[in-house]
Amino acid sequence: MDFTEDQIQRYARHILLQEVGGIGQEKLLKAKVLVIGAGGLGSPLILYLAAAGVGTIGVVDDDKVDLSNLQRQIAHTTDRIGVSKTRSAKEAVAAINPDVTLVEHTMRLTVDNATTLIGGYDIVADGSDNFPTRFLVNDACFFAKKTLVSAAVLRFDGQLSTFKPHAGGPCYRCIYPEAPPAGQIPSCDEAGVLGAVAGVLGTLQATEVLKEILGIGDSMAGRLLIYDALGAVMRQVKVNPDPDCALCGPAPRIKDLSAHRQS
Repeated sequence: MDFTEDQIQRYARHILLQEVGGIGQEKLLKAKVLVIGAGGLGSPLILYLAAAGVGTIGVVDDDKVDLSNLQRQIAHTTDRIGVSKTRSAKEAVAAINPDVTLVEHTMRLTVDNATTLIGGYDIVADGSDNFPTRFLVNDACFFAKKTLVSAAVLRFDGQLSTFKPHAGGPCYRCIYPEAPPAGQIPSCDEAGVLGAVAGVLGTLQATEVLKEILGIGDSMAGRLLIYDALGAVMRQVKVNPDPDCALCGPAPRIKDLSAHRQS
């Protein structure tokens, strides 16, 4: 594609990178990424994808901006309290980069819409804040053969990984076979979260999405990154496919999304 003069200036620092260049920037502009959740993780993720020139960003969220969100959800502003998070994110993206189209999916991800939503995008980034949604996203991505970049954050800690079982890597269920009992792990609403920690994980998530689009560096597939903010420590754990995984193992027990109707 032929870049405009504005685009050459906007993406100059990308184009200078040997690993990106003009060809890589074209890949970014043609890419379609679905972001689940426009909250603490989704906010920096969406903003950095938009700044990078990812051409189409879909955002799934059925919530509205609340004052309590603003400590960490940096895509939203005080004057947009009460506005849907998808609309607020769209306004934030429009202010950053007119090259980017943000598609509002102002709804909750469900078993009835997950396949259609995920099927329309190249890569999925999960920033949801509950286990039922995380498992649904993982399973839907598995059946659609879509790469999933997933992050989670709570208090001062975070985790990040990329799941590509269609390329031989593990899926989310290889690490977490099933959701913990209700109430065992508190939510951010219950336990709190340092806002900047969500920013760290969301930014790392954006980096991994960009790497997957560009096909550069070492994928986080098969590795789990664990971040301890209080100790200023990041460590990685190797994750292999679980031969007994109910979803991606050789004898799967989950063969479609119907199990999520019981959740």
